[in-house]
Amino acid sequence: MYRGRLWTMRQYAGFGTAAETNARFRHLLAAGQTGLSVAFDLPTQMGIDSDSPRALGEVGRAGVAIDTVEDMHELFAEIPLDRVSTSMTINATASTLLAMYIVVAEERGIARDKLSGTVQNDILKEYIARGTYVYPPEPSLRLIADMFRFCTAEVPGWNPISISGYHIREAGATAVQELAFTLANGVEYVRHGVAAGLDVNAFAKRLSFFFAAHNDLFEEVAKFRAARRLWARIMRERFGADDEGCRLRFHTQTGGVTLTAQQPLNNVVRVAMQALSATLGGTQSLHTNGYDEALSLPTAEAATLALRTQQIIAHESGIANTVDPLAGSYYVESLTNELEARAVALMQRVEDLGGSAKAIEQGFFQEEIARSAYEFQQRVEGGETVIVGVNRFTDDSEGLSIPSPDYAGMERGQVGRLAKARSSRDAGAHAAALSALGDAAAAPSEGQAAAELMPLVIDAVRARASVGEISDALAGAWGRYIPR
Repeated sequence: MYRGRLWTMRQYAGFGTAAETNARFRHLLAAGQTGLSVAFDLPTQMGIDSDSPRALGEVGRAGVAIDTVEDMHELFAEIPLDRVSTSMTINATASTLLAMYIVVAEERGIARDKLSGTVQNDILKEYIARGTYVYPPEPSLRLIADMFRFCTAEVPGWNPISISGYHIREAGATAVQELAFTLANGVEYVRHGVAAGLDVNAFAKRLSFFFAAHNDLFEEVAKFRAARRLWARIMRERFGADDEGCRLRFHTQTGGVTLTAQQPLNNVVRVAMQALSATLGGTQSLHTNGYDEALSLPTAEAATLALRTQQIIAHESGIANTVDPLAGSYYVESLTNELEARAVALMQRVEDLGGSAKAIEQGFFQEEIARSAYEFQQRVEGGETVIVGVNRFTDDSEGLSIPSPDYAGMERGQVGRLAKARSSRDAGAHAAALSALGDAAAAPSEGQAAAELMPLVIDAVRARASVGEISDALAGAWGRYIPR
């Protein structure tokens, strides 16, 4: 563990335009950050171009707007892609954004096997908790299995999925539900990979996970320990994975939903405590939230302090001196056992429904999380659960004053860049690439006979097809998912 290598300090950032986000990346790298993490705006996540009427008012608000590979070039300008690991929080359009990253590297002369990083690519939790899906579950899972195949063969340093409990927890799940539902989704992805003809030991070692760290220090440490133990047993006993395939490698983010707009400097303490739980629990990668994130995208000052929090824990707390420092504690060991047993029971309920995909169709996850969120809010409003500065120890102090960006101007600029990219591309190559992708997506997709899609997505990106155009080509074959 940390005696040999510290966790990757990977601060999440995305601001309106690629140029602004690039400036924040370079600021954080200069401050000692060791990995990048990209936040995309909602149109990019949903496969909608910035000039679409559906994108109006949303361009650049929740992260960076990326329409074509030219935006991706600007996003990573002056950043050595062969030396910096990049994580991208992107799901329905993960194949397109990974293709853009590969093409940027290719056009800079960087080989694919030199790239390292992660695409989140966890579509099941989008149906459960977050909502940035485009296609129905089965073709979405086909695309994910194809990315497993492609990354194993072509980009061996890349994690093609980050199976995410974070957003499940943010939606109101308990620690046990986060643990159980995340690993149940992991089982579903492994099943689809095996059904597509992949060797479990070839792709399982590149699976990664993404958990939240909330305020109950010991419960969070126990959750991380239980997750690692439970996943190893699942992979060994159900899928016959080797030791490397049984490893649970995970990224952690401190809990965004725990941050308060009231007395925002209190969030500095919350984030430090949550980061401590993640590192005591053995995370391989960590993002610490800025104290002002309940109010806006984090300022440079808040992002730097969040990074310094990780650096102080790493270099001043003594955590890195011992593997699993809380091992042997009666309380932590018994809590680990308890969380694991409760998670196993909840996972069995998912299995009884036919696995994650079928449980989603029946609304099981959604109902369980909604109930937990409601019960938590009742405890807060009744004063049983104390939130400092919100329902106890309140005062009349004013919040932070943070200027709002010119989003309308930002949107006009992004639409102009997209128009320029469209006017300068080869129309014939562009049309041919999208047609080939649509035809392959529409072809029968039974197991190993399924057409490989990632090379065709890369061809479309090279032809300067946009995120929205690629998404439309796939949706033309698969349709769009509408929940019941």
